[in-house]
Amino acid sequence: MNPANETAEVSTLPSLTYPAARTVDQVDDYFGTKVSDPYRWMEDLDSSEVTQWIEQENQLTRSVLDGFPARDAMHRRMMDLINFERFSAPVLKGSRYFYWHNTGLQNQSVLFWTEGLDGEPKVLLDPNTLSVDGTVAVIDLSISDDGSLAAYSIADAGSDWITWHVRDVATGDDLPDVVAWSKFSSASWLKDSSGFFYQGYDRPKEDALKEANYFHKIFLHKLGTPQSEDRLIFDRPDDKEINLGAGVSHDGRYLLIYQTKGSSPNNQLSIRDLEDPQGTTVTLADAADAVYSVIDSDGTRFWIHTTFEAPNGRVMQVDLTDPARSQWKTIIPESAHKLDSIGMIDNTLIANYLANAQSMVMLYTADGAPLERLELPAIGTAAGFEGKRTDTETFYQFSNFTTPATVYRVDMKTRQSTIFRQPKLKFDPAQFETKQVFYTSKDGTRVPMFLSYKKGLALDGKNPTLLYGYGGFNISLRPDFSAGNLLWMEMGGIYAQPSLRGGGEYGEAWHEAGTRLNKQNVFDDFIAAAEWLVSNGYTSPSRLGISGGSNGGLLVAACELQRPDLFGAAIAAVGVMDMLRFDKFTIGWAWKTDYGAPTEKEEEFRAIFRYSPLHNIRPGVEYPPTLITTGDHDDRVYPAHSFKFAAAMQATQTGPNPILIRVETRAGHGSGMPLTKRVEIIVDQLTFLALHLQVQLHIEETV
Repeated sequence: MNPANETAEVSTLPSLTYPAARTVDQVDDYFGTKVSDPYRWMEDLDSSEVTQWIEQENQLTRSVLDGFPARDAMHRRMMDLINFERFSAPVLKGSRYFYWHNTGLQNQSVLFWTEGLDGEPKVLLDPNTLSVDGTVAVIDLSISDDGSLAAYSIADAGSDWITWHVRDVATGDDLPDVVAWSKFSSASWLKDSSGFFYQGYDRPKEDALKEANYFHKIFLHKLGTPQSEDRLIFDRPDDKEINLGAGVSHDGRYLLIYQTKGSSPNNQLSIRDLEDPQGTTVTLADAADAVYSVIDSDGTRFWIHTTFEAPNGRVMQVDLTDPARSQWKTIIPESAHKLDSIGMIDNTLIANYLANAQSMVMLYTADGAPLERLELPAIGTAAGFEGKRTDTETFYQFSNFTTPATVYRVDMKTRQSTIFRQPKLKFDPAQFETKQVFYTSKDGTRVPMFLSYKKGLALDGKNPTLLYGYGGFNISLRPDFSAGNLLWMEMGGIYAQPSLRGGGEYGEAWHEAGTRLNKQNVFDDFIAAAEWLVSNGYTSPSRLGISGGSNGGLLVAACELQRPDLFGAAIAAVGVMDMLRFDKFTIGWAWKTDYGAPTEKEEEFRAIFRYSPLHNIRPGVEYPPTLITTGDHDDRVYPAHSFKFAAAMQATQTGPNPILIRVETRAGHGSGMPLTKRVEIIVDQLTFLALHLQVQLHIEETV
């Protein structure tokens, strides 16, 4: 690499004139509290007025970001950093291995298969041929047990709605089967490959991108039949807010039926015998009081990953012939660390723990006797370990903030781990370092945070810093690679990632501590992380940016409103901003298990109203420079959340700090987004940070 350096001074923005956004006299009553909603009209995405406003806002945002002298150099370097060969961990079905591969700059990765591990790679599915702009994406894939058929779902423009197709592996041709109006669904094949189970909703009556989705159902599609003949296998007509999951056991005999309420991780579990004409069903968990997840089975014996009376998780064994809870046997007891995932390969339990938000992999016998700890290369994240109890090998990926995913193969007979696929990089990971620190939140809780940056960092308070967070829905933020974050570190920035309450890093108790009436704990944790970075000399408020997406977009907005003095820039992506109406659109009602029910419980309304971003913008306050991003096809977090928040912030902002909104076209919440769009969004975000955090750019380019 021959580096060519480019340095750009930070420019000063001219004063901005925002597009006009009219207000209406919409007032709602919540338990006697009158709440104004002057931008309610923005919830009509098909309105020409909304369309015009979006166009004008995008033009304004582009005029700011495109005018930054170093943006083109940042874009070129970003494309350079992301241009490396990428492989997923292979999965064995029958005698065939299946994996995803990207040459570097393809919009979507391509699905390959080989006969045997060393066979000639053959293309099975290239999503790049499905649309010119890469916005039609493959969302999920299920290979039949014998490796002969592939059920794959596609989504258009980032929508959560998916359509299932079936492809013959040997010929590469699609069968005539098409299954539409599926959502939040996997496909699970019958043992004889004659059909598959999937989940879906009734076809929407009106606006598919807006209408609330209730009454999830499990269907069986038999190959060669129209979808109208698909058999309803299970539903809950008595409770419209139950979400369903279905899977076939590895031996093909049983159907596993999972029921969850909203977005809670806890579930009910029933097991139906597919070989019994009467469909005998054994209910292992009739209440969603914990997580109950089947690991594998041997005849009627099942290994279960559960948080029942073990918030960090444990492994139990149950026999379907005597399923009473009193007969369940603990195989691996609860640990001090969260049991994040677990598989069973070659009759060996591979337990992947989160130990202070990083992977720790332990091996146990089928009876729970400890074998050994799998050695990992460094602080980071190990993911994969897929397969069946009878397999003799498995694969996993390892990554961290400065290491893209490397694929490892584990020979279960020797328990040796070897590199299977390793990317060739256009940067030197040795130039960077990562460490984990701990800080104290407002209520005394000890919270971990990863810091990653170029070696030789001076603790002089002058380092531009990006603080990224999520803190919700039992989701754990792990050390993972991002070309955008690496570019930020190349530019001299610090990347900081705390493990906020509400996430899953320390088990269910950690999650619950950041939900409903405790949601303010999440914001307090994030604010405390920022204060720690400043007080310890890493950065200063004028050089500290914050970023987050979805629930993390809510996090960023709430924190900049509560502490506008603490941040130099804020990026809120696809955020939940109107916390009084989140349950009115698509799947938003499912979030009540994490946020609370603003129209059903007064105590939860009062707690939500105190932090809801749309309702806590104060006149006379100068908020940090803010970039709000969303997609016009986002049917997860309805884009009107971002529209209303942007309009309200622009109308109220005091001082010159800009409030910008960027609306991506033919894009949803983020799933399946083509590489070209992802790169443009990341470069725009980094440009916004560089504009406002006093970044003296020093960009390396490969000539």
